[in-house]
Amino acid sequence: MRLPGRYDGVARPIVTYGSDPVLHRACAPVTGFDQALRRLVLDMFASMEAADGVGLAANQIGVDARIFVIDCPDADGEDVVGYAVNPELTILEPQDGEPAEEVTEEGCLSVPGPYAELPRAFRARVDGVDVHGDPVSIEATGMAARCLQHEVDHLNGTVYVDLLPEELRERLLAEAAGPRGELPA
Repeated sequence: MRLPGRYDGVARPIVTYGSDPVLHRACAPVTGFDQALRRLVLDMFASMEAADGVGLAANQIGVDARIFVIDCPDADGEDVVGYAVNPELTILEPQDGEPAEEVTEEGCLSVPGPYAELPRAFRARVDGVDVHGDPVSIEATGMAARCLQHEVDHLNGTVYVDLLPEELRERLLAEAAGPRGELPA
């Protein structure tokens, strides 16, 4: 599941909320497993790193494809690094006294700046395939589980602010837009 030189790709601009319809609709399943797909995943890792993010969905760089990358710590502080093509999310039952969900601050590269508290399942798993079409699974807790949920939401056309009450969402989008009222491109 790890790609050698995963940060060797080319960083692409991040699509911001409201600037491109690809961010607001379900992404298309990936059907071609070729060099172009491998290059896209490398570019996604590079874009995530350049933007100082912990996860990135393909539509956040304007690509209509069900792929995400992650480099995010779990509840034990261990980095969860990987990617999934055509992922399916499963919310898992808590283990050994873990909470079912956790309410913490969440942000998004496509809504630059503001954060808001949002409940998410504490433990989650994503099953998908790698760039060769071979099965992969990522199971995570804490922030990494939040990341899995956040990125799959993106692939389904939902940005985290869409899950917030309207008044809070509008305030956060206005904050992200800044004094000129425009989200950065």
